[in-house]
Amino acid sequence: MYKVYGDYKSGNCYKIKLMLNLLGVEYHWVPVDILKGETQTAAFLEKNPNGKIPVLELEDGTCLWESNAILNFLADGSQYLPSEPRLRTQVLQWQFFEQYSHEPSIAVARFIQFYLGLPEERLEEYRSLHKAGYRALAVMEQQLKRTPFLVGDHFSIADIALYAYTHVAHQGGFDLTPYPGIEQWLERVKAQPGYVGMLD
Repeated sequence: MYKVYGDYKSGNCYKIKLMLNLLGVEYHWVPVDILKGETQTAAFLEKNPNGKIPVLELEDGTCLWESNAILNFLADGSQYLPSEPRLRTQVLQWQFFEQYSHEPSIAVARFIQFYLGLPEERLEEYRSLHKAGYRALAVMEQQLKRTPFLVGDHFSIADIALYAYTHVAHQGGFDLTPYPGIEQWLERVKAQPGYVGMLD
């Protein structure tokens, strides 16, 4: 059985939880508290020398890390990862976008507000993250006004990657009401068979 080392409130960890539930794969969740420094212990650093969650531990003890890499591993051969090269590349395109343009703004703003309680010394950073975050949301909106999912008509791990932090963006102070394409997409993701919420 797989072991997942993670925090239920983390969007990156939620990607893995959601993927495993959609696939109907059993797993054991090992809670890790990042605020208590549990990702920096010697035992954890043996699993991921980068000291971050999530980590997926396979039955033979091999550990995989980086949430989008884990998604690709889990989805390989399934309906959630297209085999056609152009579509598969578009999935990767959105995953790179998520890690480079979306997550660094939306997830970090959420961390400052939701995890840290919006401390005064990080307010200026928080405001600048909103500018970048809204730019990323606008890119998603352009696509989702044209197609029901990020890669055309079919739900994929591109959607999982971007759903994770978009659906809790309000916890970082983002208003999604100007983005009807995104709001409708969020409902389509929730309607997927096997869907599970972040804290379910």
